[in-house]
Amino acid sequence: MIWIVLLGLALGMLVGLAFPVVLPGAFAHYLSIALLAALDSVFGGLRGSLENRFDATMFITGLVSNAILAAGLTYVGDKLGVPLYYAALFALGFRIFQNLGAIRHLLQDRWRARRAGRQA
Repeated sequence: MIWIVLLGLALGMLVGLAFPVVLPGAFAHYLSIALLAALDSVFGGLRGSLENRFDATMFITGLVSNAILAAGLTYVGDKLGVPLYYAALFALGFRIFQNLGAIRHLLQDRWRARRAGRQA
């Protein structure tokens, strides 16, 4: 299951590099929020896969709900003249680093278990 997530990430990067799109600067906040929402979902999916509890429905609904909430905060903040997107940046960034730490721990534990199994 982890290969599906990695394959999707690799394909997305290749498509982005092959077809560069230049967006106006006014969309910079929205693009950064969309990218963080996607990364949060990818790292959450990787973590779920490593913990053997990946659920595709949860992955998709998490991606969509994070993106909608973050874009909504950004839009409302733009209309009010207040940078509300910082709240989404902070929350999503925190979750990305939290998931990355958990992934690192899971991979380290697996590596140590395999290494201990070979030595025994």
